[in-house]
Amino acid sequence: MHPVVALVTAGVEMDVLGIDHSEFSAAEREAVVRAHPRTPQFMEDIIRAFHEGIKHKLHTTFGNGKADVLADVDRGFERIHFCALIRSSAWPG
Repeated sequence: MHPVVALVTAGVEMDVLGIDHSEFSAAEREAVVRAHPRTPQFMEDIIRAFHEGIKHKLHTTFGNGKADVLADVDRGFERIHFCALIRSSAWPG
């Protein structure tokens, strides 16, 4: 993975998912938030932003966390069930 991609991925994972949160001191985390302020409802805002980016391409969500976003925000979203796909395969078995 390219170093810039790795850095951005690590930043998103920490910022949104809290991965490695405890590896940074409270002072370090506070410095980042001072430099890049969050809205009071940041977590809900990020979910809405993800939804806006994927709501028009539902099939790209199969097998990843985007399906969780759509299921949370769009109550009419129907997930593709992986096991059902396997069981309905045209292959015998």
